[in-house]
Amino acid sequence: MYEREEDNDEEAWLQLRPVEPLPSQCCGGGCSPCVFDLYHRDLARWEAARASKDRSLLGGEESQVRGIVNDLEVQRAYTPISPANAEGYFEVLIKCYQTGLMSQYVESWRAGDTAFWRGPFGGFFYQPNQYGELLMLAAGTGLAPMVPILQSITDNADDETFVTLVGCFKTFEGIYLKTFLQEQARFWNVRTFFVLSQESSPEQLPWSYREKTRFGRLAQDLIEELVSSCRRKPFALVCGSAEFTKDMASCLLRAGLAEDSYFLF
Repeated sequence: MYEREEDNDEEAWLQLRPVEPLPSQCCGGGCSPCVFDLYHRDLARWEAARASKDRSLLGGEESQVRGIVNDLEVQRAYTPISPANAEGYFEVLIKCYQTGLMSQYVESWRAGDTAFWRGPFGGFFYQPNQYGELLMLAAGTGLAPMVPILQSITDNADDETFVTLVGCFKTFEGIYLKTFLQEQARFWNVRTFFVLSQESSPEQLPWSYREKTRFGRLAQDLIEELVSSCRRKPFALVCGSAEFTKDMASCLLRAGLAEDSYFLF
């Protein structure tokens, strides 16, 4: 009986093992992370979870979608923006590019179509009141992993975590989830700021955005200002391109945060 249980457990772990992508699943466009980067990351997480027999280590933020475009199988990871306690559904934030293979697949979807997903995977787990203040630095679709964390805080009357969210976009029109962010900013413990790299005139913005919008790029001076203005000792969350993430990590260190005081998605 004991051997049978061990065999069943081993089979269950093998079913959870990440599947290595086919060469055709890589678009060759230099994506960061590439589908093979994600595979090796997930495999390392699976091996660690299996060694400790802790399946909770497999949980996280990203889900991956698969599809066929021009007879090629493509696969990409997207971060759910739906509430962490959502049941029976999930939502993702997807930016479509004119020449992107996955974008072509997504834009072909129609109501009633079936899409193949797997996951979620990830490595950051939030607990209510775990930090005094969260400083969220997001560029473009890097806003996605911040959304469910922010919403879980404002949905929980017992969670008194302060949140300072900084969204970096090219233009005002390009800001994602404006309505959601406006609603969240009404909570007593939430501040939102925006940095627009391709605009320079506050007069062209709605009045409600002028005082909380900066122009140019998020750089050392503004990072230091944000860190010093936090109401409690901040823990920073960073998500964006590989270059953005690297730059922000450097800025946070120079602003006085230790390496264990920030998380890079």
